[in-house]
Amino acid sequence: MGEFLFNPAPWLPAHDRETLEHVRNVKREDMEYVNENGFSVQVVLDPLLHMVMDCFHRIYLSDVQDTPLTMIFPNQWPGAYSAIANMINRYNINCRNVHAFAMDEWADEEGNVAPLTYGAGLGYSFRKHFYGNIREDLRPSVEHWHVFTNENKGNDIYSEEIARCGDGRADVIYSATGWPGHIAFIDPGVPEFQAESLEEFLKLGSRVTTQHYMTVCENSLFAPMGAAGDVWAVPPRAVTIGPRDVVNARERITMHNITNPGGDSWQKMISRLELYGPISMKCPSSITRLGKGTCYVSEVIARPFGTWPCGLENKDL
Repeated sequence: MGEFLFNPAPWLPAHDRETLEHVRNVKREDMEYVNENGFSVQVVLDPLLHMVMDCFHRIYLSDVQDTPLTMIFPNQWPGAYSAIANMINRYNINCRNVHAFAMDEWADEEGNVAPLTYGAGLGYSFRKHFYGNIREDLRPSVEHWHVFTNENKGNDIYSEEIARCGDGRADVIYSATGWPGHIAFIDPGVPEFQAESLEEFLKLGSRVTTQHYMTVCENSLFAPMGAAGDVWAVPPRAVTIGPRDVVNARERITMHNITNPGGDSWQKMISRLELYGPISMKCPSSITRLGKGTCYVSEVIARPFGTWPCGLENKDL
């Protein structure tokens, strides 16, 4: 690349060439680690299966040990949530002790939260595919399956509800990483999550926020928006948990597994920036490394980068 150097687009969350080259060149055999905070990276065939097993096991223990359990979930994962619900039903697991929180929801340009009747809504899917598939005699009151609304969208309100249900914090947060390095809709560089330092950033709670350009593009590729690149179908704003909810959780489970049938993926580079770059507000998902947790990276995401700077060969096509 030395013969054609350029600066990345100014709206991208990272620009340091040395960091970018470092994370691109992390080898598969060097990807797994455990850091000083108890956060680990494991390369597996299917991260989503590990999330399903972990979630079911925690809900099972909350029943048999009769202990409270507060969980934060990403959206949308209808296949995973319906599978967990099916196992709950099969093994007669009572969810009376569970408080489940959806981590985000769409909002319009005025900050109005998408209603639960909106078919592409995140709360709609969370309630329908997860809560709605649990047998009625096993599921708690619907108020235990928390979603964002216009009533709880104000700064810190949702975060305070998580803390109230979880004796100060969630027991576990499940998440993935987005194209610009977001976790939930905590996007880099947006006005609602501006802070003077990382310490200040980590204190910010739930709120209505603006979506990064890359987040809008990313979401246009998913099924709820037609999986057609229809960026005009993606709401411009969102409501989300805050960094404080991520770092306060007792444990973090992260999945990096978004790939197309041919193995290509927009998540491959941001996965490396999150896991091997600096912990920074410029890559909000990197804050998961500040506490105990596990990131499950798929073998496909762990593959080496191609050789495009040197010219494509037949084997690369």
